[in-house]
Amino acid sequence: MNPETLLLTGDDVRALLPVEDCIAAVEQAFRSFAGGDATPPAVLGVHVGEGGFHVKAAALRLGRWYFAAKLNGNFPRNPARTGLPTIQGVVALCDADDGRLLALLDSIEITRLRTGAATAVAARYLARPEASVLTLFGCGGQGRAQVECLARVLPLRRVFAHDSDPQAADRLVAWAATALGLQATALDAPGAMRAARESDVIVTCTPARRYFLTRSEVRPGSFVAGVGADDAGKQELAPELLAASTLVTDVLEQCATIGDLHHALVAGTLRREAVHAELAQVVAGSKRGRRSADEITVFDSTGTALEDVAAAAVAYERALASGRGLALRLAGTSPSEREAT
Repeated sequence: MNPETLLLTGDDVRALLPVEDCIAAVEQAFRSFAGGDATPPAVLGVHVGEGGFHVKAAALRLGRWYFAAKLNGNFPRNPARTGLPTIQGVVALCDADDGRLLALLDSIEITRLRTGAATAVAARYLARPEASVLTLFGCGGQGRAQVECLARVLPLRRVFAHDSDPQAADRLVAWAATALGLQATALDAPGAMRAARESDVIVTCTPARRYFLTRSEVRPGSFVAGVGADDAGKQELAPELLAASTLVTDVLEQCATIGDLHHALVAGTLRREAVHAELAQVVAGSKRGRRSADEITVFDSTGTALEDVAAAAVAYERALASGRGLALRLAGTSPSEREAT
């Protein structure tokens, strides 16, 4: 018999995958990758019109072998132009032993949660334990996920937020104050730059195509997460900032192709050999994380399918256990079944 495929909506993913559990799943994914229990993640990108599509895929052993491929459309002008989300798509989760399509999951929630979770995992190892002041550039859904996840691993008390859309920044600070009890302030661009100079943590999750955060905005001891550069045409962090920092990538080859590291390599400011580590090496303990109180640490986060597999697998297993989701039979009747009837 052809098996059923579980359909999980964004509401399902939110209910099945609490922030703390997503952070734990993503950390385990990097640990598994370091231990050889994962395939090297792959990326395919296609540019169209005013946006593009990318496919990210990987296999990961989490008790059993899972494979996931995520198809995302990324159209930064959507919110202002059509009211649609910037990112839309689907995650296909498969059994990596026999190829069965186990589930189709909304990729908006998977992407939002796992990206924030990856920053939180990096912060555990790269931020100072007492880090409490955050400056955030980019206040869309991903910005909110970044704050929510970081608040689970650091003693955050103060958030400064900036977005090219002032209303987005206002909404985020209202949410951060109400939902997380943080002191939160929306700032214009100059104010956010001043705040960054006094912050312990700086997160950039914008569609910028030219760097805006330089070494002069980052004080010694800060942790910087560059999240927005997931395409060779995007850039948020100045090459000189990367060169002056302890740089950790999510996946070295991927960052060298589409991350902020890519631009530093092209500019000749940095060589691959100068990258301190991949996050998997830090999580596994083969490379140290933060080594001194005054070093600047940078996490170049391009988003890896390892995170997608881990998050999707947890949501799927919990959906099976709870009976949540819609079961579909996508495959037609097999030849043997037709003969039997």
